[in-house]
Amino acid sequence: MKRAFVFLNGELSEDIGFYKEYMTKSGDIYCADGGAMHAYRLGKVPVEIIGDMDSVSEEILKYYESMGTVIKKFPKDKDFTDGEIILEYLNSKDYNEIIVFAAMGGRTDHMLTNLNLIFKYKKARFLSGKEEIFIIDNYFKFENKKGSEVSFVPFSDEVSQLTLKGFKFPLDKHSLKRGTSICMSNIIIEGIAEVSFLKGTLLCIVQK
Repeated sequence: MKRAFVFLNGELSEDIGFYKEYMTKSGDIYCADGGAMHAYRLGKVPVEIIGDMDSVSEEILKYYESMGTVIKKFPKDKDFTDGEIILEYLNSKDYNEIIVFAAMGGRTDHMLTNLNLIFKYKKARFLSGKEEIFIIDNYFKFENKKGSEVSFVPFSDEVSQLTLKGFKFPLDKHSLKRGTSICMSNIIIEGIAEVSFLKGTLLCIVQK
């Protein structure tokens, strides 16, 4: 599997050891602007840093240039956020998985904008020491996640015929409406748990 790690400019959870351990997996590292500060803190060298560079120090940019990192600077006044630019760029490459760190936290407008990007770039998974966020596209199987707390949030007017198997609170062809909270804080109780639905847009949040 070809994997990319991306640092955005949100917040990292306090347990930075989680990121160091997770990134022992193979993958290319990219940073969106101030995400380079996170990579520097973790002692990681990105392949590229992309953005308007208004949230990263000149000292760190010079350090990464000396390490062979490619710096791609964009104008500050542009139509897209640094996060969208980098995800669009990586989406055009042949990565099977895009793991995004520091997508949440910080300013509410940035957080919500980043969250909306996950619907456009479905290979992206937002990951922190506390939770994992991703889109389910009609079907998903959890394996070896018994005891995990999982929430499902509808981002369409309806998620039709939603079925949950292997959960403490199962559902069978339920019509999940936007704005309802019935699928918050469910628990996986089997070695294999399955989620399926016919139509709609469903966000999944797994607590660590």
